[in-house]
Amino acid sequence: MTSAVILPFWAFVVVAVLAAWAAYDKLLMPALRWFMAGRTNVVLEEVSTRLRISVRPFQHTRRQILIHRLLGDPKVQAAVEQYAAQNKVPLPVVLATVERYAREIVPAFNAYLYFRIGNWIGRKVSQGLYRVRLGFVDTEALKSVSENATVVFVMNHRSNMDYILAGYLAADQAALSYAVGEWARIWPLAALIRSMGAYFVRRNSKDELYRRVLERYISMATQAGVPQAVFPEGGLTRDGLMREPRLGVVDYMLRGFWLDGARDLVFVLLGLNYDRVLEDRTLLLSADPDARKPGRFWAAWNTLGFAANNLRLMLNSEWRRFGYACVNFGAPVSMREYCALRGLDFQKL
Repeated sequence: MTSAVILPFWAFVVVAVLAAWAAYDKLLMPALRWFMAGRTNVVLEEVSTRLRISVRPFQHTRRQILIHRLLGDPKVQAAVEQYAAQNKVPLPVVLATVERYAREIVPAFNAYLYFRIGNWIGRKVSQGLYRVRLGFVDTEALKSVSENATVVFVMNHRSNMDYILAGYLAADQAALSYAVGEWARIWPLAALIRSMGAYFVRRNSKDELYRRVLERYISMATQAGVPQAVFPEGGLTRDGLMREPRLGVVDYMLRGFWLDGARDLVFVLLGLNYDRVLEDRTLLLSADPDARKPGRFWAAWNTLGFAANNLRLMLNSEWRRFGYACVNFGAPVSMREYCALRGLDFQKL
């Protein structure tokens, strides 16, 4: 019983890796989930007293449950059967593809990360980089919006700071859910973005099966009253002017809106502008067709150099903010009122 056991080095490495994985999966992660669940419940109780639009049950439903609901959606199932028949693909293979799409799209909202960490970082970053000013706000019209309504902020897209700035200014109104492009699907950024309630979108996908899964998720979130933020331009402006709108996400929201449903769908226009955007040189370079574009390595190198130079200026007390950032809130547009005035019913179009 006391004799030594000798293992080859490779076997020792395999055993060590398996033991580490078991400790992570069976001990560390359950303990972390238990710890975060307690903190999350405390945060939800606190914010429920101050938010204009409460956190919807849909937002703190377990991600796996939402994925199963999406997979079992009748329209998704019909799309699966149609795709399998048209392309002569076995049904289980198509279902596996749809599940991969669902896992890619569905967020994993964490109230503790959003309100305790995300809002704090958003406030510090926004106020640290810019002198933030609130322009026009139709306060009375915004107060008239029903707390039960699904509110969607429709914004222009000047900078990647838009996500942070809008979330910071809406922190006392609602927990916003964004559509985020594929650029952010890298570890560990993807997990952080999902925990903030955002969902990923393939901007130029021609895959009808993927588009149907995305449509049904957005319709589910809209019907559940989740506050959302949309950039109809579909990407950053290159010259400050509005780009041609890409209304796919808005279209999916309207497909999930019923005139006689439990919730109104209200769009609130939100305009953002900056004295200087962080991406100004990159955007100007991309707007020049004859300019030599740097590769990914040099783009990352230039970004790190930009951050390092600004850090050096901060340490030498020579740094200045990038001017003013101003946000204007427009009057809300109720779809119930819009449809009543024009005799429309989107479900019958």
